[in-house]
Amino acid sequence: MFKIIFSLFLICSSLIVKAQHPPVFAAMKTDSSFIKIYNFDITLVKYSYKPNGVKFLVVHDNEDTGVKAGFDYIRWSGGELIDSQYGGIRDYYFTYMDDQYRIDPNAIYTEVGVNTRLKKDLFSSNEVEKTILAAGKQIVDFYDPKSTGYFLTLHNNADGGFGISSYLPGYDLASTADSVYINFEMDGDDLIYVTEARLFTSLKKAKVNVILQSKFASNDGSLSVYAMQNNIPYINVEVQHGHQEENLRLIELAVATLKEHGLVKKE
Repeated sequence: MFKIIFSLFLICSSLIVKAQHPPVFAAMKTDSSFIKIYNFDITLVKYSYKPNGVKFLVVHDNEDTGVKAGFDYIRWSGGELIDSQYGGIRDYYFTYMDDQYRIDPNAIYTEVGVNTRLKKDLFSSNEVEKTILAAGKQIVDFYDPKSTGYFLTLHNNADGGFGISSYLPGYDLASTADSVYINFEMDGDDLIYVTEARLFTSLKKAKVNVILQSKFASNDGSLSVYAMQNNIPYINVEVQHGHQEENLRLIELAVATLKEHGLVKKE
């Protein structure tokens, strides 16, 4: 069944136009890092304009509202943004030894995550997992949280699918959250996700939808879990596709929170 689904995906993806990335504006510089997972190519493009210690990371290539909002921020305030470009789709799809594989690029940062979330045929090679982990390491190294001091990621979601309510008791992601604050005047799909209580407290004071990840969250290979395991402060700005103005507002609040706690170091 997985082979059939994978084949249908390849047929459909050939008809998809690549994600529309914002145009590079005057004086913006770019740098790239290339990842190859067998027959699947990923390009990490770092856009830079007046670097000032603020650095964004986008890991999905179908979530361009975040990229556009990040560009809006950089245009006026300076900073850097690393954009993952691999064909305007969400997951990585590739083949190895005639077997098909699929994985979410936000599931490739821990060995347990890759092992449990990699979609593959029953007798596929375990060697593939090492290659995927190496790809995750390359993304982390290119972002370089050791020098930055934090992770600041940008994600987008669909209307009414995933949102702040997903983390409430009785819902799918309840065990992931330690604390949840909801501003009922905001769209439930627009939120900020953090891994440290001090960041949660600051954003709660700002009256923004915010979630504090639990220390007991399952190891799903996500960057937030990796960040927590390695004691790296993590903020994810997550908004509904198309909410570019709100995305920029939440980015500004996230950056202000990082600065409040001395986590943004001027370059």
